Amino acid sequence: MITSFQEIFYLIVLTLAIGYIISGYIKVPGLYSRGLNWKGIKFAILVAAPAIILHELAHKFVGIAFGYNSFFYIWWFGLILGVILRIVGSPFLLLAPGYVSIAANNPIHLGIIAFAGPFINLLLFLTALIILKRKKRMKKREFMFWHLTKVINMWLFIFNMIPIPPLDGSNVFGAIFGLI
Repeated sequence: MITSFQEIFYLIVLTLAIGYIISGYIKVPGLYSRGLNWKGIKFAILVAAPAIILHELAHKFVGIAFGYNSFFYIWWFGLILGVILRIVGSPFLLLAPGYVSIAANNPIHLGIIAFAGPFINLLLFLTALIILKRKKRMKKREFMFWHLTKVINMWLFIFNMIPIPPLDGSNVFGAIFGLI
């Protein structure tokens, strides 16, 4: 559950910022422009925000399920860096806009909580992949939506599973190797 107005505020700010940042990297005919384009931002929110927000909320809810206090925060530096990269037209994107603070003291719980976020990205990737393979006729924007959903979630899963702190993979692999 979302436990405070502060978390709700953070989720709204994060959603709008993700839409703005990602809209600069999505080239959909009729939606792309260099300035502030609300149609492009809306499309980017629909494609990218679920990948990032559901990832973080999965950490939160699994942490709560284990009985830990869990709170979603915006990482302002990471969010502002993403906005700056968008403004200057950077050809690459580095975006680490938020995190969930969980004071887990059990390494197995910590590993499961850490895997919850990438697992959501894996599920979203597989959903998009199945839809793209099964649905033969799609409009261009529908195809772009599912294709971008697939690509974004694939890269978020891969990136987050790298076993280097502070990425989720470090806690996941730490829990696995702790069992062996």
